[in-house]
Amino acid sequence: MGNEFTSVLMRSPFLYGLLSLVVFLFGGLFVPGEWYQQLNKAPWNPPNIAFPVVWTVLYCMIAWTGFKASKSNDGLLLKLWFIQLAFNAMWSWIFFGQQWILLGLANLVVLSSLVGLFIFRSLKTSHHAMALLMAPYFAWLCLATSLNLYIFIYN
Repeated sequence: MGNEFTSVLMRSPFLYGLLSLVVFLFGGLFVPGEWYQQLNKAPWNPPNIAFPVVWTVLYCMIAWTGFKASKSNDGLLLKLWFIQLAFNAMWSWIFFGQQWILLGLANLVVLSSLVGLFIFRSLKTSHHAMALLMAPYFAWLCLATSLNLYIFIYN
């Protein structure tokens, strides 16, 4: 009975939506404060209002991708999804909560690599929809990495 419940839960869109929501809310605990406002930021830094809007859409796509990965019977895709979500959760705490700019940059490099691997694996195993769902996230992570790098270099 326990294994059957676990199997059903692991393939439920509710689980992936809930996990993504928890990560989204956790990240929201560590917001840019006065410290961040004082930093030299990249000229291409988006307006502050863009971040919650973009992240809301991305987390919906991330959640749906997790659900699709759970149904794909590809254990590596599912592991990559969970690991990237953990690194995603850590970034706001590292960067805004602890103000560790270099460690935040390292986290983004690893996170971007994990998402890139997820996309590559999805394409390689003919799960094109998952790759397409994660592509905007990967692009946003590349932007975030460039912003983090700029802050590291110029502050």
